Amino acid sequence: MEIRSLFGELRGKIVGQNLKIVLPEGDDERVLRAAARLKFEGLCEPIVLGERQAITDLLASLGFSSPEFDIINPEEYAGFEDMKKVFLELRKGKVNEEDADAILRDVNYFGVMLVQMGLADGMVSGASHSTADTVRPALQIIKTKPGVSRTSGVFLMIKEDKQFLFGDCAINIDPDAQTLAEIAINSASTAKTFGIDPKIAMVSYSTLGSGSGPKVEKVVEATKIAKELRPDLVLDGELQMDAALSESTARIKAPNSPVAGQANVIIFPGIEAGNIAYKTAERLGGFDAVGPVLQGLKKPVNDLSRGCSAEDVYKLAIITAAQALDVE
Repeated sequence: MEIRSLFGELRGKIVGQNLKIVLPEGDDERVLRAAARLKFEGLCEPIVLGERQAITDLLASLGFSSPEFDIINPEEYAGFEDMKKVFLELRKGKVNEEDADAILRDVNYFGVMLVQMGLADGMVSGASHSTADTVRPALQIIKTKPGVSRTSGVFLMIKEDKQFLFGDCAINIDPDAQTLAEIAINSASTAKTFGIDPKIAMVSYSTLGSGSGPKVEKVVEATKIAKELRPDLVLDGELQMDAALSESTARIKAPNSPVAGQANVIIFPGIEAGNIAYKTAERLGGFDAVGPVLQGLKKPVNDLSRGCSAEDVYKLAIITAAQALDVE
């Protein structure tokens, strides 16, 4: 499935649903271009955070006559005191009232609170904020789903008719076996959101015992845990990357594997391998990399790369809206 077809399907899912997606970085022209396009195409109801006049002036400089989307200035928000009460209850014993005033004027905390309170369906940030600044409020306020101990980040990798999910490339530096199993299970759910039938490879520098060492043992244990927790998933490991992707190599190295040679969800043993792999595929392999898409949260919050384009903001907002439809 080409990237246009994939996003065509996602647009079809969300159009007319009136899902509200918070874009906290209203001072960034990439964000405003994406917000205007999302609103014009009827894909969601963007809520842009910032000072109204500054946003209006920036939009005018970009050639837009007036903002068609909602703008909220946290400094002037009529529901601020109600939001603060909810926040203090959520962070009871960890934050005092004076600190809450300052924290909630941070656009990422404010945006996450809109999602938590049901006033928005998801949030996309990170165009001008670090991953930590984007993810920390979500972990503190929205938190992870029941049975999920950690959130994780996957990239959707697309080139012509090829599509893969790579994880974790963004959040967990050196996950233990239990966390790695959770990443695999959550990645399967994310794949289904994108209309991908997941075939999950737990990759390593060893294929089914050809190598040894603590890193291999971790992947073997993670594979075992994931299979026990979700025996319905098509999942196998440990597999080297060539065995996971190449049918001819799979016939030699892993002839009895249900995944080898046809994997479309690749779970890396740590962030170092995952991050290098996705950037190599993007820069040298010509793949489009969309993400990171955060998974495991009760409600969707996603993190942009600070080097993103307006197109990247647009695409990640579409993904966030699609995730919001899947929230139980």
